[in-house]
Amino acid sequence: MPKPCGLNKARKVSADKTPIVVLISGNGSNLQALIDASAESNFSISAVISNRPDAFGLERATRSHIATRVLDHTEFSNREEFDLALQDLIEEYQPKLVVLAGFMRLLGGDFVRHFLGRIINIHPSLLPKFPGTHTHQRAIDSGESEHGVSVHFVTEEMDGGPVIAQERVPVLADDTAEVLAARVLEKEHQLYPRVVSWFAADRLHMSGHSAVLDEQQLPPQGARTDSNT
Repeated sequence: MPKPCGLNKARKVSADKTPIVVLISGNGSNLQALIDASAESNFSISAVISNRPDAFGLERATRSHIATRVLDHTEFSNREEFDLALQDLIEEYQPKLVVLAGFMRLLGGDFVRHFLGRIINIHPSLLPKFPGTHTHQRAIDSGESEHGVSVHFVTEEMDGGPVIAQERVPVLADDTAEVLAARVLEKEHQLYPRVVSWFAADRLHMSGHSAVLDEQQLPPQGARTDSNT
């Protein structure tokens, strides 16, 4: 079985902060938002793991003295073997939460069940609308007046886990997919650190197929975030 590559040593994780591990595949702009927020928040990033050795997010982590590991999926013969190696690698850091931030690999049932209730994802649409890819163009083509971003618990159904929170943006008449994506990305960078901090504060958990915040079961669209929650 291929061994993961370690690219730099970990910075010391504060004992009074909740440890998280972030999985990435690419640029890592949401990772950067989490790194920036972690300085003043209640969580700390123990490691960043990428399935692609050329992911720029690894450089972002290195600059902030966060441990980086590479587990190249192309070196594994099947998804199950990769998932098991990834599970073992994550557990080396004993995180309270696993955060998917542009991690472009479907995770198998055994992996998801192992981390159920402590793994979250961010998706650029107002779920359950537009799961999968090319969400911005699909929103434009469908004549949507609103689009946005969802943070949800990860389950075996792709982009189908309980929604924790959403942020909305208008779809304007002259929007292209690129322009709309940039507007949504600003909301992503605000929303993801907030949700992670809820979990770190023991305010957020998953119960059945629902997200629960402050002991209140959230509606299908998740929590309102237009206040200082």
